[in-house]
Amino acid sequence: MSAASARHIWLCADDYGMAPGVNRAIRNLIEHKRINATSVMVVGSAIDRTETEALKASLAGSFDCAVGLHATLTAPFHPLTMHFQPLDGGRFVSLGKLLRKSFLRQLDPEIFEAEVLAQISAFKELFGRAPDYIDGHQHAHLFPQIRDAFLTATKKAAPDAWVRQCGRSLPFAQRLNSPKALLLDALSATFRKKCTHANTTFNSGFAGAYDFSKKPDFAGLMAGFLDGLPDGGVVMCHPGFVDDTLMNLDALTHQRERELAYLTSDDFFDLLAMNNVTLARK
Repeated sequence: MSAASARHIWLCADDYGMAPGVNRAIRNLIEHKRINATSVMVVGSAIDRTETEALKASLAGSFDCAVGLHATLTAPFHPLTMHFQPLDGGRFVSLGKLLRKSFLRQLDPEIFEAEVLAQISAFKELFGRAPDYIDGHQHAHLFPQIRDAFLTATKKAAPDAWVRQCGRSLPFAQRLNSPKALLLDALSATFRKKCTHANTTFNSGFAGAYDFSKKPDFAGLMAGFLDGLPDGGVVMCHPGFVDDTLMNLDALTHQRERELAYLTSDDFFDLLAMNNVTLARK
């Protein structure tokens, strides 16, 4: 493979702000130049001035790392806007309930637009600038009704940001082994069309979705993620150290430590070199 055909990708660690252990792991990867993007949850349980300044300090030695907003619209987190609906005990509803309501057209897009705008505003308050990109926790930004509100809010408050689409660049026959990823492919096809109509930039390809509950070998998964990923594509990851905060918030726990262990290993850099892949620059 020639140097001219090298691919530059975004390796994005989601969920900065969810828990102290997640934050610490992401900062470690940034400082060692193992990732080049992280998405911040401004409604997370571990996002404040101290955690923000710690992230900024890590970024100071890695000018190529992008920082985005991880727009969060699902439980167990709380909205920033006062009159947000639907809620469950003051929190966002579960992912499954939100998905059903979106397909049944039972949501108010204006309410979701206001919430995304509030989260962009909170990001700006923390970082003193707009996010480099915006994506969605649990991919809720791709759902019907929500995607229109999400793109409208992005255009209003962060017009230079790109957004994450989650469709894979694989032949159809190779997509059938993952129902979750197949759903993301279908949702992303419509999302990309809406992005094009809105003149909003999006990533060329996507990888990183898998069944966390099966505790698979992340090294093998990463090799598959890179296979066929185009230049400018995004690989999503969820590294972290498990702590009490994380255990109380999220079902994805020890798999985060397995991801972290692989990303800090020499095997990871060897895989990138073998595939002639480098991390993209801002």
